[in-house]
This record gives sequence, C-alpha cells and structure tokens, in this order.
Amino acid sequence: MDLGLQGKVAIITGGARGIGLAHARALGREGAIIVINELDAKAAAQAVEELARDDILAVSCLGDAADEALVVETVAQVAQRFGRIDILVNNAGIGVKPAYPVENMPAQAWDQMIHVHMKSTFLWSREVIPHMKAGGFGRIVNTSSMNFTGGGRPGVAHYAAAKAGILGFTQTLSKEVGPFGITANAIAPGYVETDLIAQFSDEMRHRLTSQNPVGRTCQPSEVAALVAFLCSSQAGFINGEHVCIDGGRRDFYWGS
Repeated sequence: MDLGLQGKVAIITGGARGIGLAHARALGREGAIIVINELDAKAAAQAVEELARDDILAVSCLGDAADEALVVETVAQVAQRFGRIDILVNNAGIGVKPAYPVENMPAQAWDQMIHVHMKSTFLWSREVIPHMKAGGFGRIVNTSSMNFTGGGRPGVAHYAAAKAGILGFTQTLSKEVGPFGITANAIAPGYVETDLIAQFSDEMRHRLTSQNPVGRTCQPSEVAALVAFLCSSQAGFINGEHVCIDGGRRDFYWGS
C-alpha cells in the first residue's frame, strides 16, 4: 500500500529514542522528511545519524517540547526551510517515577506531568495548524495511554489525568480541523518494549506478559506502523479516534 508520504514533512516530539525513533524510521522509510524535537542533544545527534544510514533525511531541534517560545520558533523555521508541515506526532513524555498517592502528591509533580504531556501537545498542535491549512493536508497524532481506561496503578493519577486529557483535546481538535483536510487522532499504547521495560525484573515482565491476552509486550515498530497509517493519505476519514494498541488489555490495573 502506498501511504502517500513521499516528500511530506513530519515533526516528531521526543523522537530520538524508543517509540519516537520508531515513528521517525517508519515515516522516513515512506519518504517523509523527519524533524525530531528532543531535549537530549547527544540522543538527537545519534538518531539523525542512525536515520541517515537508512537514507532518511532527518534534522533535529533541541529543547523542552513544552517551551512555548521554542515551539513557535521551531515550527516557523521548519516551515521556512521545507516550505510545508504535513505531519505532527506528539510523542514527548516522561515516566511516573517516583509515584505518589494523591494525598502525598506534590503540586510540582502534578504540574510537571501536565506540562510535559498536555501543554506540549497543545502548543505543537496550535502552531502547525496554519501550515497544514495552507497545504490542504494535515495529520496530527497524539500519544495517550491504556491508562486512560483503568486509571493505571495507584500513585500515577497525574499521569492518568494527563493521558485522559489528551484524548479530550484530540476529539475536540478533530472537529475544528476536519473541514480543512486535517485529521487529529490519538493512540493509546500498552506496555511497549523500550529501555524502561528492559529494566523491569523478570517477575514484573512475567506479570506484564501473562496478564495480556496476546501474551507479550508490544514492539515500538508495531506502534509506529499504526502511526504511519494514521498519517497516510489512506486514513483521511479516520478523525477524532483513539486507537488502543495494548494487545486487548483494556481493563489495566497494576495489582490485578
């Protein structure tokens, strides 16, 4: 299937490692030009080099994905350099360690989670929309989590709230941008085989796999394949959706 991504310009936040890098590779292999936003300069450089070995044109922009001035400047520079912005994958995020019960949660921990996940998603979306409107085409994919259903394990209310908020944002955004040839969708991954999962104990990994109907964790490439399709010309009538990619485990609860 031709996804129609040749020459499209894609911005991926948090795109230098793990799932974000898999997104970059999947879109790049379909002919898209990749712009990686990343906080870690070393990781960004390594990602650009790795993608270049696959004959993928990629550049990086360094900084906090939720820094308004950075987002405004970066989007303007990308549009000026490439003449277009077609795809945005809001992938930037942070983990949930340490976890806090709500009664003990510092306001700073709550604010940081909302800042990184929700504010960055809002800012990048806001800034790319005019460029997508000008081109008559746009694909925005936001990253939620399976935690939006069961709420996640105790101690991560701030994370679950941020990911649920992204779904509400996406569904409203889809109504605003749909008339202009732009779609906005969200993905809700389960446990994906990243560096974080690799650090889990054998016992924890067994729990994750044994409690999943598919009997394993997800590969980053599987999430990226979904995102590549949602970004394609073939997916123009998929709008305002959240797509779970969790092996069928909708009732997630850490202690179950």
